[in-house]
Amino acid sequence: MEKKTFEALIRGFGELLDAVEALCSKQNDKRLSKWYDNQDVCTILKICPRTLQTLRDNGTLPFTKEGRKIWYKPSDVEALLKNNLRI
Repeated sequence: MEKKTFEALIRGFGELLDAVEALCSKQNDKRLSKWYDNQDVCTILKICPRTLQTLRDNGTLPFTKEGRKIWYKPSDVEALLKNNLRI
């Protein structure tokens, strides 16, 4: 491979990396590490896992499934608390 081609390839990877980092920083609030899992939500809402299942089933609490793990957006859990819904 010519030196000129190799340098162009490296520049291209650098630009791609910059673009990916920019997208990740825009989506920072959507990272699952900041979301709640089942145990967190049960503790926050003071409910049992079966009640949490019912909230998912009837659409009261939105969730995201990543593999076998279920995640809840903190703002959705907080909205549920603010609305004083009877669980």
